[in-house]
Amino acid sequence: MNFSEQATRSTQSSLDMKLYHHCDVTLVISALFLLAVGLVMVASSSVEIADRATGDPLYYFKRQAIFAVLGVLAALLLTKIRLAYWENSGIALLFLMITLLVLVLVPGVGRTAYGSTRWLALGPLGIQVSEVVKLLLVLYLAGYMVKHGRQIVESFTGIVKPMLVLIVLLTLLLLEPDFGAAIVLLAITLGMFCLAGAKIWNFIFLLFASAVSMAAVAVSSPYRLERLTAFLNPWSDPFGSGFQLTQSLIAIGSGSWTGLGLGASVQKLFYLPKAHNDFVFAVIAEELGLVGVTMILLLFMVLVYRCFAIGRWVEKKGMKFGAQVCYGIGIWIGLQAFINIGVNMGVLPTKGLTLPLVSAGGSSLLVVCMAIGLVTRVYIEGIADRTSNLQEFSEE
Repeated sequence: MNFSEQATRSTQSSLDMKLYHHCDVTLVISALFLLAVGLVMVASSSVEIADRATGDPLYYFKRQAIFAVLGVLAALLLTKIRLAYWENSGIALLFLMITLLVLVLVPGVGRTAYGSTRWLALGPLGIQVSEVVKLLLVLYLAGYMVKHGRQIVESFTGIVKPMLVLIVLLTLLLLEPDFGAAIVLLAITLGMFCLAGAKIWNFIFLLFASAVSMAAVAVSSPYRLERLTAFLNPWSDPFGSGFQLTQSLIAIGSGSWTGLGLGASVQKLFYLPKAHNDFVFAVIAEELGLVGVTMILLLFMVLVYRCFAIGRWVEKKGMKFGAQVCYGIGIWIGLQAFINIGVNMGVLPTKGLTLPLVSAGGSSLLVVCMAIGLVTRVYIEGIADRTSNLQEFSEE
């Protein structure tokens, strides 16, 4: 056996081992760590709230655990579905997005909570439609960019068509209203256009037009304007419009370097609203301190980095659809984590967005797990393609 044959067999063995694992280990481990931290912190931050509301101190933890199991199972299922299926389902995905957003606005079908109608009632459970739409939009845009990539690069028309679709989606979201989800969808779209090679001037025009439109929508609504002004100086009205943010800042400041200890948060004792949901990061900072906060930030950085790294890797192999899916999911998770943490720290106005994989919220947890499953499927097909290419080389 010559050196070339030995090298080929060694490489084949290495690739077979990677294919056996069926996943990017770093991606999966970072996601599972965030999921585990989320379960622990939901339990810690919701004990008193759950006990008073339901009589069961672990009610929210049990609910989150059920969705975590469902999310992992859904992720495993998506790793078995070929990407070609999603790539060829653009019209169906578009129809499903619009249908879901319309259904949630139908009286008796959509469920209203906290002044917004964002949930579809499915028996005892409720599915937040905007979370599902985020994933569907990534798949739809990825397919569009593969089919119309040249138009996106060469002409403004290639960008206008999906932007018209986005306008419809954003309009329906603002009717709920769900301003935070609308911003995330807009950012995902612009980010994917940029990575698809849209001309810089076209991109700048879209960015400017989007920023002006979102700003106009924000200032046109009294409650949104109140949120915008409240975060600038929450201490001016600490028991009114600035109450939630001031309590969050107190929690973060109390944590210092190592925190008060797991379960020792004071602000979660009915001081900080939504302590287990939108503001769980503040409880993490209070109980685990700067050490815990740094750990969370590093895990998100690794998770987002792996999404982009896998996307770039498969793009070099010609898997344009898989690459765009990875980019879109990376933008989505990274941006939503950034916004949630920014809101908790008072550098961004309140948006009502969860911290992916960490905050209590069944819909968000389920859909983000599915997104991780899709990125894993991209990785699997990339490995399989690499293995098949090596086999062809060996036969030659």
